[in-house]
This record gives sequence, C-alpha cells and structure tokens, in this order.
Amino acid sequence: MLEALKPDDYLPLVKAALAEDIGSGDATTLALVPGDSFAVAVMVARDPLVMAGVDLALAAFLEVDERVEFGIEIFDGQLGGLGQALLRVQGPTRALLTAERTALNFVQRLAGVATLTARFVEQVAGTGAQILDTRKTTPGWRALEKYAVACGGGTNHRVGLYDRVMVKDNHLAALDGDIAKAVALAREASPELKIEVEADTFEQARAAAEAGADIVLLDNMSCEQIREAIELIDGRSETEASGGVTLETVREIAGTGVNFISVGALTHSAPSVDIALDFDQIA
Repeated sequence: MLEALKPDDYLPLVKAALAEDIGSGDATTLALVPGDSFAVAVMVARDPLVMAGVDLALAAFLEVDERVEFGIEIFDGQLGGLGQALLRVQGPTRALLTAERTALNFVQRLAGVATLTARFVEQVAGTGAQILDTRKTTPGWRALEKYAVACGGGTNHRVGLYDRVMVKDNHLAALDGDIAKAVALAREASPELKIEVEADTFEQARAAAEAGADIVLLDNMSCEQIREAIELIDGRSETEASGGVTLETVREIAGTGVNFISVGALTHSAPSVDIALDFDQIA
C-alpha cells in the first residue's frame, strides 16, 4: 500500500509542471503585480471531496518561492465539505499567483481519484470485498494515483510488473494455454511473489486453483458465473472480479463472496474535483 509519498515520488513532476507552465516567466503577474506585494490565499473545496495531494500543492508554492508559509486545514484522506477551507498559504503575491494553477491541478486530480475510490468503498461496505486499483494509470503518475486510491480507502494492487506475477491470456498463449506450467514456472522463478492467474472460463479458474495460484482473477464474468467459479475454486485460491465494474454494479458483485474487486476507472476515469484558490488579502 502506498500510504505515504516520498519527495522523490513527486518533486520531479512538480518541477516539470511548473517549468511547463511558467516557461520564460508569468507575463501577466510580472506586469501587473508589484514585487513587494504579499497576499493570503485559501484553497477551497467547491465539491465535497476526499483530500489528496496536499504535499504536491505545497511543493508547487515552495518551489516558486521558499518564503511561502502555509497552514493545512484538511489532511490527505480526510473528508472536505462544500465550501470548506483545505489549505491556507501566504507569501509573495507573485509566487502565489504563479504556482496557483499547478498546485490546483495536482490536488484536483488526486482528490478526484480519492473521492471516486471512497464512493466505491462505501458501496461494498460490510461485504468483506476489497476495492483494488489497477495499472491503468497516467504515465509518470502511478505512485501518486495509487497513493490517492489509498487515501480514498482502496487497496493497491501490484504497483508494477515487478511485485506480483500476473498470468494473463497473452502469457498463456505463449505456453499453449498450459496454466499449470505457467504457475510452476512462475513459482520457480519468483517464489517470494504472489501468483495471480486471469481466468475467462470455469475450466481456467479450476485449473488455476488446482495449480496453486494464490489468486484467481475472474475476468468479465456475470455475478452468477462468479458465484459458480468461486464454488469450483472451493477456497484453494483467493478470488478477484474484474471487468467493467461500475458504482451501480459493484455492490452486487461484492455480494457474490469474491475477495477483491479491481476497478480500472479509479485511475483512468476519475473526474477532477472542483477546487479554487481564493485570495483573502493582498498588500
């Protein structure tokens, strides 16, 4: 689980985003705002949200001017209501204006992921099923988006190709569909890693469980099919449901008794939340 971000996870991206936006200089701010002007501004939620990305917002302001001071009102993982203050910053007006959009972009995106995740988690409450993310993340943003999923109460699936064996249909094609051989080879090569096998049919689900897969992923199955597959697996492996999961269907899927439900939409389709930076004082 990515329950905390390290500066190395986000500082290069923050610097790149600022460079992209500022270029040769903030022409409007430099022309209109005196260099000795100071201001106080408040980041405000215009949508109810689960907060994520505070550290990135702060990094954006501090990267522009290290004199910026701040006060955090809502920490990552906490709920923010409509109109609630999330973050207060004060410092040179030019710095606040120049960093504003970059700071907002990061928080709007990551809080959007956290907020959508929380809605899915709420839908399956009491069922025992866990909501998982996937590798369907924005290139370069994986650590950030998986952290945001954790902020929303979701569980991180594998972070990359290196921390779990995931046998999919294209891998099986290279082995003439031999699931037992795939699991045996994976166990020999990476005994320390969990092995998950994607199953499109009952026969594949049974074969994966018999081969000793730790998890069987039931791909694009109906709820009735998931129940039948779970009976065939008979506790030999944990089970994961995947494919086209929505807020409208996730509760019914969780009711099948499946252990995990993976939702690509958490990261590839989460809408950004509406957040603004309101200036209280300018002197």
